[in-house]
Amino acid sequence: MSSNAQLHARRDAAVPRGVANATAVYAARAENAELWDEEGRRYVDFAGGIAVLNVGHRHPRVIEAVRSQLDLYTHTAFQIVPYAPYIELAERLNALAPIEGPAKTIFFTTGAEAVENTVKIARAATGRSAVIAFVNGFHGRTQLTMGLTGKVAPYKRGFGPAPAELYHLPFPNARYGVSVEDSLRALQFLFAADVGPDRVAAIIVEPVQGEGGFNSVPAELMTALRETCDAHGILLVADEVQTGFARTGKLFAMEHYAVKPDLISVAKSMAGGFPLSGVIGRADIMDKVEPGGLGGTYGGSPVACAAALAVLDIIAEEKLVERANALGERLRARLHTFTSRNDLIPVSAPRGPGAMIAFDVLASRGGHDPDGAGAKALTARALEKGLVILSCGQFGETIRILVPLTASDAVIDEGMDILEAALAAPLGA
Repeated sequence: MSSNAQLHARRDAAVPRGVANATAVYAARAENAELWDEEGRRYVDFAGGIAVLNVGHRHPRVIEAVRSQLDLYTHTAFQIVPYAPYIELAERLNALAPIEGPAKTIFFTTGAEAVENTVKIARAATGRSAVIAFVNGFHGRTQLTMGLTGKVAPYKRGFGPAPAELYHLPFPNARYGVSVEDSLRALQFLFAADVGPDRVAAIIVEPVQGEGGFNSVPAELMTALRETCDAHGILLVADEVQTGFARTGKLFAMEHYAVKPDLISVAKSMAGGFPLSGVIGRADIMDKVEPGGLGGTYGGSPVACAAALAVLDIIAEEKLVERANALGERLRARLHTFTSRNDLIPVSAPRGPGAMIAFDVLASRGGHDPDGAGAKALTARALEKGLVILSCGQFGETIRILVPLTASDAVIDEGMDILEAALAAPLGA
C-alpha cells in the first residue's frame, strides 16, 4: 500500500501540473457518501466527484447494471453496430426532459463534448454562427467551450485567442451590483454594436451557474431570454451538465422555469460515475444535422448507458427529487445558524435550489466582500478533519455542497459538524 505522500510525489513526476488536485489524499475505496484514502482514513464526501454522484459512490443498482452489461459487450461503436441501451436511454430522456414537443437525444462522453455539440447543432439548424453566453458561466475546457466559459483564470489564460463569434453578457448578481435589467440592456447593446440577432445561432446559459458560484438565473431573465430567442429565431440552450438529475429538486433545473429550452446538454450525474454525456433537443432541430455530422467513437458507451438507465430507476424509486428538497432544507437550516455566530469565520446566507447549496466566505462580519483565500483555507481545514468539500465562485469565495442525495441524515449531520468545526478553527492555523 502506498502512502498519500508517495503517490503525490509520483503524480508530480508523471502528470502535468495543468490538471490540478483539490486534495492530496488518494482514494482507495468509496461507498455512497463516504470514501477512504490509501492510508485507511475515512472522509465524508460533500464534493460528489464535482456533482457526478447524485446516487452516491457505487450504488448497488448501478454496479449490478454495469456488471450485467460487461457480460454482454463493452463496445461496438454506436455508429457501426448500434445497441438497445442507447436507444432505451434516449427514449426515456426524451419523455422526461422539459422540451416542447417531440424530442431526440444523442450521447457523447464528456460535458464539454455535449456543450460543443449543442453549438454544432444550433449552427446547423439556424444557418448562423454566433453564440452568446454569460460572464462566470462554465461550459468546458475544449477550445470552443473554453471560449464560451465566462472566466479567464484559470480556464483561458495562456491558451491564445478563443474561436470567433462568441460573446458574453453580464450575469445578474446583486452581490456584484448586476441586475436583470443590466443583463438585458447589455444584450441590446450587443445586438446594436457587435452582432445582429439575425447572426446569432444560440444563447447558452446554466440554469444555476456551477463554477461561477451556484447563482440561479432569475425567472424574469429566463423568460426574457426565451422571448428574445423566439422573436429572432435564436435557439435557447440550457447547460444542465451540473444541475441535472435531481440535484436542484427537479429532475432538470429548467423545470423550475415557466419556459423551455430548445436544447439541453447533460452529463455528470447521468451515469452514476461512468463517463456519459448527451444533448436532448427538439426533434426538428436535432434532425437538421445530416448523417455523419455528429458522433464519436466512444459516445454513448453501452456500459455507461446501462449505468444511466439504472440511475433513472434509482431517482424514481428512491424519490431522489423529493430527497433533494428535504436535504436542501436540512443543509440550509444548519448553514443559517452559522451566519450569526461570532465564534465562526464570517459567511453569507446559503443559496441554491434543492440540494445544490452554496455559501460565501466573507472578509468581514456583516460585510459582503468575498474572501477567496479564506475559502481555500477552509476547504483545507475541513479536509484535515475528514470532510471533502470544494470552493468555486468569481473570486474563489464560494463553498459548494454536492453531497450524494442518497447520503443518510447521520452522514449529512456528521459532515456539517465537521464543517462547523472547520469554520471555528483559525484559518491561518
